[in-house]
Amino acid sequence: MTKHDENIPDPKKLEKEIGDFLTKKFGGTVRLASPIMMPQEDTQEVDASPKEKKRIADFNLKPEELVAYLDQYIVKQDDAKAILSTKICTHFNRIRYNETSPEDRDDMVGSIKNNVLMIGPTGVGKTYMVRLIAKKLGVPFVKGDATKFSETGYVGGDVEDLVRDLVREADGDMKRAQYGIIYIDEIDKIASSHNLIGADVSRTGVQRALLKPLEETEVDMKVPHDPISMIQEIENFRKTGKRDRSTINTKNILFIVSGAFSDIIEIIKKRITTQKIGFGAQISLPGAENAILKHIKSEDLISYGFESEFVGRLPVRAVFEPLVEKDLLEILKNPNNPIILGKKRDFAAYGINIKFNDEALAMLAKAAFQENTGARGLVSAVETAMLPFEKTLPSTPVKTFPVTAKVIRKRQAALEKLVRSPDSADNHLTYGQITQHEKDRIVEYINSNKRKLDEKYGFILTGFRSNLIADYYSDHITDIDRSIKKIKGYFEDTKTIELHFLKNFGINLVLEDDAIDHIIEQFARSHTSVDYYYKKLADDFEHGLRLVREKTGQNRFFISKTAILNPEKYIAEMLRNQREI
Repeated sequence: MTKHDENIPDPKKLEKEIGDFLTKKFGGTVRLASPIMMPQEDTQEVDASPKEKKRIADFNLKPEELVAYLDQYIVKQDDAKAILSTKICTHFNRIRYNETSPEDRDDMVGSIKNNVLMIGPTGVGKTYMVRLIAKKLGVPFVKGDATKFSETGYVGGDVEDLVRDLVREADGDMKRAQYGIIYIDEIDKIASSHNLIGADVSRTGVQRALLKPLEETEVDMKVPHDPISMIQEIENFRKTGKRDRSTINTKNILFIVSGAFSDIIEIIKKRITTQKIGFGAQISLPGAENAILKHIKSEDLISYGFESEFVGRLPVRAVFEPLVEKDLLEILKNPNNPIILGKKRDFAAYGINIKFNDEALAMLAKAAFQENTGARGLVSAVETAMLPFEKTLPSTPVKTFPVTAKVIRKRQAALEKLVRSPDSADNHLTYGQITQHEKDRIVEYINSNKRKLDEKYGFILTGFRSNLIADYYSDHITDIDRSIKKIKGYFEDTKTIELHFLKNFGINLVLEDDAIDHIIEQFARSHTSVDYYYKKLADDFEHGLRLVREKTGQNRFFISKTAILNPEKYIAEMLRNQREI
């Protein structure tokens, strides 16, 4: 037998300790059962086709590109978008630079990370923005609430649990997890209480526990005092005969924290007033509360109840603006907003197509604004208005449901009328009008963002293609991104037809723009497959083009939409032109 290190715990002793723990915790109802296994080689199979993941060495996103991406989904918050996009792109580009340029590698002790503090009222898009950024970057992402953590981990959750969760989110890939994003919400809740006599240990303790992960530390993947981790360690020891000490370094993990900080405005006001006029003076500060928040300094956060060391580890600050009724309406009208898309999916689950007109969206925005919870109020307003219909319509023959301001205002009467006459001419007319207006709005959105979208997708969005995208969006429950990618995919399919002609027949077929658009339209509206269309063009053109090639030596043919619609005439004209020559 192999002689093991004396420091390695005896498996039988560990088993007994775990068994005693389970007995105390659950009585005799839970027992530890572990089969006897000898140390053996790890025979775990390697995934032959692992999921493609972005590598930090390939990261090249620029701040303006990330801002343009966020603009598609988030209303307002221009300053916050600019700050987060710039500092996050810089963070990951700097990591990439260090990884790919070892001669210039940054090995300075105590290098400062671009950890971000986001400040703003609830429902303004803080969490949504971070999720969008993590999705765009393709990095592992986890979210936690500061109120659920404790200093030691015995009560609540250990702050280091977030780092372990990041590894799980990265499917166990430790290297990839080291480039992830950890987002902690409600960070203002761990500020020490202003009126507390004595030290507020539970809150300042969490702040101190976060200090090392925010900067750089090694986090042990095994959770102390966790029986599951102990069992896993025993099993690993029995398989390999080795004790595995697995840690992850937090040097390159980006931390983003956020909170409402509802009471900090008074602290800022007091500081500004004192500095400008003198102690006890009264002045009226210009601007709204959001303008005051933009004057926040480290000393305000310390006065609010944060340790100076904790504040120092959050050098980047982004202030989010409160949303007014107009902003909420713009969110609902945004073709990428998940609230309306989610409600469309809810009704589609029952085979019902639902669409909202602008007046209905305006009413919902007004109701949401009155709740004073920002964009979160939109979900509540939509759910409240649609619940009676979502309850009743699935049990009826209704297949199309146009939502107007009148429907929301007089729900019961509208529901009864819809159930009584689901196929009425008025219902179909209203649904058709809303559908057309929706398409017009999508085209307007594409035209307004044409330059950005052309560059982003590498695809020229002509007026014809914009209409196809609008049709696809309106006929499916999807966002603009997927709609454009779908039509672009059809475009790429047309190019394969040209390649097949050259490969199989030696004929250089060049589809002109109007021909490409015509074929894309067939793919989109007639659900025609590439194979079917290739065979059709081969049947229509191969023999005639071979004949032209034999008589003229020409082997490059430009095919227009007119030629596709009347191939015989196209071939005949080419042959006639040759005879005339």
